[in-house]
Amino acid sequence: MKPAQFDCLIVGGGPAGLMAAIYLARFRRNVCVVDAGASRAALIPRSHNVPGFVHGLSGADLIARMSAQLEELAVTRAEAEVTALRRHDHGFEASWNGDAHAAATVILASGIVDTHPPFREWRGAIADGVLRYCPVCDAFEATGLRIAIVGPLQRAAGKALFLRGYSRDVTLLAIGPDDDQSATSELLDAGVEVVFAPDLHLRRSGGGVAAVFADGRTLQFDTVYPAMGAEVRSQLAVALGAEHTPDRYLKVDEHQSTSVRGLYGIGDVVTDLHQISVAFGHAAVAACNIHHSLPRRLA
Repeated sequence: MKPAQFDCLIVGGGPAGLMAAIYLARFRRNVCVVDAGASRAALIPRSHNVPGFVHGLSGADLIARMSAQLEELAVTRAEAEVTALRRHDHGFEASWNGDAHAAATVILASGIVDTHPPFREWRGAIADGVLRYCPVCDAFEATGLRIAIVGPLQRAAGKALFLRGYSRDVTLLAIGPDDDQSATSELLDAGVEVVFAPDLHLRRSGGGVAAVFADGRTLQFDTVYPAMGAEVRSQLAVALGAEHTPDRYLKVDEHQSTSVRGLYGIGDVVTDLHQISVAFGHAAVAACNIHHSLPRRLA
C-alpha cells in the first residue's frame, strides 16, 4: 500500500467539514474535501445563531462564504460520494468516482438526512420558513405563531413542550401509535393540544400549512415542525467497526476521535444537537488534534 496522498480526507462539505478544512489548510496540511452536495445546512433559509450576522444569513450563503475561504487556501475539493472507506497500515483508502485515494486521517462530517412528514411541497415550505426542523435555531422567529409539531408522540413531545415557551397556540399532531398517557397529560397540563392523526398529510394553504385528516377535516397553522427522526450518515465509519449509538450516531472522545484510530466524527453525525456553532467547535477540536498527531510540518 502506497503512503498517504492526503494528510486528511474530509467527507462532507457542510459547516463542520468546511471549518475543519479551513483549520487544517491554515496548519499547512494537505487536505481534500469530498462532498456529494446534499448538505442539510444548505436548506436553511436564514440562521440567526451564527455570531456576527445581525440579520442572519442563509445556509447556502454561509457555505458559499466558507467555500471562498477554501479557494483562497487552495484546498482540493471533489464533488462526489465516497462509496467505500478502508483502513490500512498507513491510514485509509477511500473510493469515489471509481478511483482510490489514500489519506493518513479521515474526518467524517457527513451529517444526517431528516425524515420528512407527508408533505409534497416540503422543499418550498422550508425555503419560505413555514416548515422548520430546528426549534433551537429558530423558535424565536416563531414567537406567537400557530405552531404544529408532527411526529410520534414520544419523539415529538419534548419539541412541543420546548415550543410552548414561544407560543400559546401549540398543537402536537401525533402520527404514530402511542399509549403513554403520562406524556399526554404533561402536554395537556402545559397547554399543548394533542391530536392523534395517523393518516395525516400536509399541504400549503395561504401563507401557512394546512393539516388534512383522513375524514377531510383541516387545521391551519402558521408553521410546522416535524419530529420524525433522521438517517445518520455514519455508514462509512460503522462499516469499519466504529462504536455508535443505537441511532447510529458515532461515539467520539474529547478529541472527536472515534474508536477507529485516525478516524474522526464531527457535527450532526455525532450529536443530536444539530447546531452550526457545535459543528464549528467539533471541527476546531478535531483539526487541532489531527495536526498534532501527524509528523511535524517544517517550513
